[in-house]
Amino acid sequence: MSEPTIFTRIRTGEIPGEILAETDRVFVLRDIAPQAPVHLLVIPKTEQYRDVVELAAGDPTLLAEIVEVAGKVAREHADGDFRLVFNTGPHAGQTVFHVHAHVLAGGLDEKSVGA
Repeated sequence: MSEPTIFTRIRTGEIPGEILAETDRVFVLRDIAPQAPVHLLVIPKTEQYRDVVELAAGDPTLLAEIVEVAGKVAREHADGDFRLVFNTGPHAGQTVFHVHAHVLAGGLDEKSVGA
């Protein structure tokens, strides 16, 4: 059996971290290296899926819940406008292979993030 991911270790209290929101299936943390004024992570409690492609194939309702929670925390921590990013694979910037969504909001420069 593999070691628990850092996200699981934070959720279980093994590593300190502030959980900002939680449902039965997902939880939300602040990113420790923010790329925007608001940079939150929406993370499933299960480690079953390494990336969003596996999640979409295996549990589309969990993926929909991630998107729903992302919208909710964007309204609570910003003005409701946000980018939702899933890094998939090491060459795309994924460093923790426990699927998670990045919610980026607050003062994003639209030229740097596309239209």
